[in-house]
Amino acid sequence: MQRISIPQRPDLEQVAAEHGYDFKVDNGIPYWNDTAYYKFSLDQIENDLEAPVREIEGMCYEVLDRASADETLLQCLKIPQQFWDFIADSWRQKDKDLYGRLDFSYDGQGPAKLYEYNADTPTALYETAIFQWDWLCENSRIGALPEGCDQFAEIHEDLVEAFAGLEIPNRMHFACMWDIADDKDDDRGTVDYLEECAIEAGLETCSLSLTDIGVDPNGKFTDLEDFQIETLFKLYPWEWIMEEEFSKFVIGSDAQFFEPPWKAILSNKGLLPLLWEMFEGHPNLIPSYFEGDAKASTLSHKFVRKPLFSRRGQNIEIVAQTKLQKQTDGPYGAEGYIVQEFHSLPDFDGFFPVLGCWVVAGQPAGLGIREGRSLITTEEAHFVPHVILD
Repeated sequence: MQRISIPQRPDLEQVAAEHGYDFKVDNGIPYWNDTAYYKFSLDQIENDLEAPVREIEGMCYEVLDRASADETLLQCLKIPQQFWDFIADSWRQKDKDLYGRLDFSYDGQGPAKLYEYNADTPTALYETAIFQWDWLCENSRIGALPEGCDQFAEIHEDLVEAFAGLEIPNRMHFACMWDIADDKDDDRGTVDYLEECAIEAGLETCSLSLTDIGVDPNGKFTDLEDFQIETLFKLYPWEWIMEEEFSKFVIGSDAQFFEPPWKAILSNKGLLPLLWEMFEGHPNLIPSYFEGDAKASTLSHKFVRKPLFSRRGQNIEIVAQTKLQKQTDGPYGAEGYIVQEFHSLPDFDGFFPVLGCWVVAGQPAGLGIREGRSLITTEEAHFVPHVILD
């Protein structure tokens, strides 16, 4: 694994416009780095990343089997009691899912280490599936990359196939919070891209803001045309939904949700101590415990403290010798924390990459890399493309 510099594409401004990105003359595309890439061998991709993703996905299913039969685990995850049966039934009936992203620390040498599973509302999907592939094709065409470069980027084809396999008879709705997301925002861009994949798969679709979803006299969700919402992709975390006023209609809505309710378990940071408890010593896991667990004393002098519901690297703390070394701000933490043994991101001359391994319908589908200048990856991190070359 290497980080390699490369000249910015000469037509980047035009490319940005074609893909709907902003372009700044001095800085290029915000949150995208066109002047570097990470190089992997095929063996590293297949054996050090894809294989662990498949194995961890299977381990997560075992956690779901256990949680659906043991309400004390749902209590540990701070899931409201009125949703326990809803979530457990969703898993027992094997409600289909679409996608997710497992984030790893990996330097090309030892085993990849799982930081967390963004199983419910992961973003940076378009950059991973489309934009970095275009980067590869263009730089290969102009001779800026070595011959024979490939990429782990099967997401688009896999998503289209997954949508086609859903067998949705009527309209599929796509929603996020438009009032806090404009056309250039990660959430809106992700929803728009997923809707494009659904259309390519032959589905009839409709997009709207979550705030425009109504409820009819029978307690069913409706769109702005009073069309009943039978299938809804919502880029809005389940833990937020369960706290909203309209959550009282969710269970009786008879809607099919994507991501399904059981993703509320996998997207919770409490998944990490549950995985460690069930598969302690697994080479791709980091020792993790719920805060307050007596076993947490077995962690070394340095650990990371994470809220159960944190997003975008918010409210993360790195603690060493009981002293706070680094922290990020945010609105999370009241729900409780986990603690995880400190395992550093690799350092490539001051750049710290986190590897996002995407799954579609439970199978590995692509790799997206975000890097920052800090050991805690936040929304300020830049996306950096990758290549596979032996």
